[in-house]
Amino acid sequence: MIPSNIKALILDMDGVIWKSDAPIGDLAATFKRIRERGLKFVFATNNGTKTPEEYQQKLAELGVQVDASQIITSALGIAFMLAQKYPKGTKIFMIGEAGIRIALEEKGFEVLNVENAVEAQAVVMGIDRGINFNKIAEATLLVRAGVPFYTTNTDRTFPTPRGEIPGSGAWVSVISTATNVQPIVAGKPFPYLMELSLERLGSSKEETLVVGDRLETDIAAGQSVGCMTALVLSGVSTQAEADEWTPKIDVIAADLATLVK
Repeated sequence: MIPSNIKALILDMDGVIWKSDAPIGDLAATFKRIRERGLKFVFATNNGTKTPEEYQQKLAELGVQVDASQIITSALGIAFMLAQKYPKGTKIFMIGEAGIRIALEEKGFEVLNVENAVEAQAVVMGIDRGINFNKIAEATLLVRAGVPFYTTNTDRTFPTPRGEIPGSGAWVSVISTATNVQPIVAGKPFPYLMELSLERLGSSKEETLVVGDRLETDIAAGQSVGCMTALVLSGVSTQAEADEWTPKIDVIAADLATLVK
């Protein structure tokens, strides 16, 4: 199903590779096929909860061996974005998990906790499974006071084997509702992760296929940079939704294994 001109893949993870911790299909066999076809690939995910090394380990446990440099997260994207705007030592109040914290600290930022959040010069938000009222309240107070507001992504939901649960975008909307301020977004559908992926692949947009399960992020991001796109129906978006989507999606498949047969 992959067009003959395609030489590289940009793959989403949640909903394409797995749902929560449950793999989608026989991943070892699927990636063996990808390699047999001579396709280069990277992963580009809006999920910034883990570091590239942690994702590398998770993939290895599922039979897929990759280099950490093949994994591009929205946490890396937001840290790089902030490094273009703020000097090392800038104090950041973060709502998120280890992936974002480590990415920010590697760029030299000081990550604040709730107790000293008032010192923050920027607010950064991603999915946080330890979120609570105090974190939301501090972020709201900071943003209402004019502190710049950033997020890794605005995905409204997060796929699990049982169904969709609130994603980063759902929590971001709480702060946006309380402040009337929309955040600056590092992840998909904005093009930054796609551009970084193309750079790492060394491929042109014309020969790269973006594969994802979510129309409003994965597919929109691929189309925004001029890549061909493939929707897999193993995650969030449905065939009916895909039929209504414009511009038209290039390929629709049941899952990644079907796509690369």
